[in-house]
Amino acid sequence: MADTSVAGMKNKKIGVLLGGESAEREVSLKTGGAILQALLRKGYNAEALDMRGDWAKIIEEGKIDVAFIALHGRLGEDGAVQGMLEVRGVPYTGSGVAASAISMSKLMTKKILSDSGVRTPRYVYFDVVDDLPVSIDGALDFPVVVKPDREGSTIGISIVTSPESLDDAVREASRFDKRVMIEEYVKGKEITVGVLNGMVLPAIEIIPKSGFYDYSSKYTSGATEYVCPAMIDDAILEKGYTASSTAAKVLNLRGAARLDFRVGDDGNAYFLEINTIPGMTETSLLPKAAMAAGIGFDDLVEQILLDAGCGK
Repeated sequence: MADTSVAGMKNKKIGVLLGGESAEREVSLKTGGAILQALLRKGYNAEALDMRGDWAKIIEEGKIDVAFIALHGRLGEDGAVQGMLEVRGVPYTGSGVAASAISMSKLMTKKILSDSGVRTPRYVYFDVVDDLPVSIDGALDFPVVVKPDREGSTIGISIVTSPESLDDAVREASRFDKRVMIEEYVKGKEITVGVLNGMVLPAIEIIPKSGFYDYSSKYTSGATEYVCPAMIDDAILEKGYTASSTAAKVLNLRGAARLDFRVGDDGNAYFLEINTIPGMTETSLLPKAAMAAGIGFDDLVEQILLDAGCGK
């Protein structure tokens, strides 16, 4: 059995897998860079590996013993790199192949968690190659949220208020995934709940100054206010915590994950999506939640590392 103690890990070479080739490459470079610096400050033997090109060659030439995955989006968060590492017998951080692949798909995640009692907004989906123009008559009322099924960082997402704008929003989302989800817009507040090695962290309320938590609001310093712990009724927050714990168990999430919710005016927490490799930049939410639980950034990175395994 692999030694995953602090002393054991400090005898290993850790490769921080970052960059890659998804639409979230730039965010991944920032996440991986911050993780690398934390590992070095903690005294680990770590180096960055930019996963652009021949993965197998990069891993082989890196001669790493453990992979710390800091890749966002396709080919990093969807089970692909996890499967490659398992074939090569390299332990890695975060969720395994199945949990990563399922969680990357908003549609699959909603279907599974809905069956487990987790509340989620109503939705429909389209395979754009076959289904344009689209119609949601009788299924959902406007406004709606249009999003690619498998993409993160709010890339390709639009809020649509009328039928006339729907096809354009679907086309924009389809630039990132040919399967597009259209979801009812839940009027209310947005919160996110982090899970670290099975422990649910304090919720963060997200208040974008623009009114829409898009890519710019997410990654521009000062564009969004974050309140942690969230100033929302404890009974409502408890619904989000319960849903997050359920998701972690049902999907077998490992390491760090973050679950996003809308808190409706009806007092319910509606699950939106899971990030199995949350951002670790200066504006990222998981480190804020961990800090509220008394876990500093470097300790957060170390706790994720110490859960590394293979064949999870």
